[in-house]
Amino acid sequence: MTLSLRPDDDGAPDLDPVAAARWCARVPSSSPWLHETIGARMAERLDWIKFRPDVWMSWSPLLAGEQAHRAVAQRYPQARVWLAGELAQATLQRWRNPAPPWWRRWMSRPQAGVEAASAVAGAVEAGAAAPEAVGLVWANMVLHAVAQPRALLRLWHSWLAADGFVMFSCLGPDTARELRAVHAAHGWPPPAPAYVDMHDWGDQLVELGFAEPVMDMERLTLTYPNAERLLADLRETGRNWHVGRFAALRGRGWRAHWLRAVEQGLPRSPDGQLCVTVEVVYGHAFRPRPRTKAAGVATVPLERLRASLRGAAPLGKPRVTDSA
Repeated sequence: MTLSLRPDDDGAPDLDPVAAARWCARVPSSSPWLHETIGARMAERLDWIKFRPDVWMSWSPLLAGEQAHRAVAQRYPQARVWLAGELAQATLQRWRNPAPPWWRRWMSRPQAGVEAASAVAGAVEAGAAAPEAVGLVWANMVLHAVAQPRALLRLWHSWLAADGFVMFSCLGPDTARELRAVHAAHGWPPPAPAYVDMHDWGDQLVELGFAEPVMDMERLTLTYPNAERLLADLRETGRNWHVGRFAALRGRGWRAHWLRAVEQGLPRSPDGQLCVTVEVVYGHAFRPRPRTKAAGVATVPLERLRASLRGAAPLGKPRVTDSA
């Protein structure tokens, strides 16, 4: 199923905004491995961009991927970076006060977090104005989990300086299609909300004032030895934010039933692994420079125009005025 964004800010019709917001605001113990993998692949796409920002914005790297954040920071070592999003303050606090492993508590504190924090100019809460215009907004694996994505794209546009660009990734509509089929076969609610097609993202970028949008996608096949391992991954990388999901917690019997259904219903690789598709949408677009004022226009008095048409007198040099 493919979701089309509405032209207003009502958001995705089948995504529970409260559930999605709670997920985005939780502080993970570590970045999800899938987010890190996609973030690394997205960082490779920076090779396409010749523009090098002096300032950039990183959206919730604790959830989006700390290693991916460092890959961008290493690419632009002289650039200032601002942290943004619901986890901006939590990220900055963790980096400035890293907790040492238990076996090193009597030793000096590790410096990796301190070094990361020293390169950060500060933190910007979600929805706030940027303290300065930035050349890059880096947003890995966030848009599919936002109830009002158009509003977030508009915010990113306001943060960007002229010629700056946004680079983002999110889940596409083919994600977990095998798991959706299992749920549909048993009459269960969908396991996830619908995700937006990359072409629709491109249209939204143009409508919101971005220029030269480039969209592409890839499908990854994840394999699992059993349904238990798949369930653990689902819990790490997200939750079911569909508004039609079961309204109450399910019991142990339901869990066992779900595991059996997945084991029996999901396709398997040649070596017997359970297979699940993940569609990843990548996009980047620029904020164009403001259009220059239109050139002056030539105006000729009506009487002189009539006289010229009668052959009475030449027009002569027109008077040039600025257009309104």
